[in-house]
Amino acid sequence: MNKKALAEIISNKIEGVNKNKANDIIELITETVTSELQKGNEVTLAGFGTFLSRTRHARNGVNPRNPQQMITIPEVKVAKFKTGKNLKDALKSK
Repeated sequence: MNKKALAEIISNKIEGVNKNKANDIIELITETVTSELQKGNEVTLAGFGTFLSRTRHARNGVNPRNPQQMITIPEVKVAKFKTGKNLKDALKSK
């Protein structure tokens, strides 16, 4: 499913919300989650899950273009998602 299909489902299920408005809602949610993760905050949707921002520490690696050369991979922030109980249970039952 892509964003367009999700917007269509939302517009069909919620009265008074057209596809453009549903798309705006999805865009607002993604912008808000992204902004909060950039600040280092967590975003929890009860029963669904939690979006987290974690730091992947710097480490040594191998240059894929020259396997004999070792390189340092810098520290980077990554997004993580921890599933909530309701989502876990829903997936187990299928």
